[in-house]
Amino acid sequence: MCGRFTASFEFSDIRMRWNLDRDLPRYTLRFNIAPEQISPTIPVIVRHKGGNEVPAHALGADPLLGKDPTIGNRMINARAETLTEKPAFKHLVGSRRCMIPADGFYEWRKEGRRKVPMWVHLKSREPFGLAGLWDVWRKPGGGKVESFTIITTEPNDLIEPIHNRMPAILQPEDEEQWLDASRTTFTKARSLLKPLAAELMDAHDVSPIVNSAKYDGPECIQPVSDDDIPRVGQLSLL
Repeated sequence: MCGRFTASFEFSDIRMRWNLDRDLPRYTLRFNIAPEQISPTIPVIVRHKGGNEVPAHALGADPLLGKDPTIGNRMINARAETLTEKPAFKHLVGSRRCMIPADGFYEWRKEGRRKVPMWVHLKSREPFGLAGLWDVWRKPGGGKVESFTIITTEPNDLIEPIHNRMPAILQPEDEEQWLDASRTTFTKARSLLKPLAAELMDAHDVSPIVNSAKYDGPECIQPVSDDDIPRVGQLSLL
């Protein structure tokens, strides 16, 4: 599962990187984005009228199965291998593909009875695009909810010892094909949902404060030594 990720870059950086046509005024740097933190400040890139734009989307609120953002927390991920089989996603693959800018994500490495949080990122520390799907629906009271899900794929050699899935990180040269559903069929775009080469990525242990979504500062991604990680029986957030 890829449910926790970071967006610790300035919006101006991704506006230039992806040639976005507007600002996101309420955007703030994020160091610990969790599924339950539904927020219009999380940037999601979609294709619109031949260009890239960032509308406001709410993280993980599933548009079909629940009509309820709390249920959507469990739908933050969609498996690349079964997108065309799942009722919640199969009608979106040909028209509502999106990309979520990020600069890292968290996974938890098992060591005996404890789980050690790790921050995974590119060696370059540059932002990258997570492949996703988006949709919009209306609440019974009439309010509009925009939502997205992050697509996962098989792990690469770096992630495999930690977890059996990883987010589908798009190569820069593949991003336009993924976003432009009018020109690239899903049959072709599906081949882009593959593990990013392990040699482009790195990971390090971080503090267990990331286990709690209330912590959302730069300290979340700072490297820690093994001595800094609480053992079983010690006071921690595990």
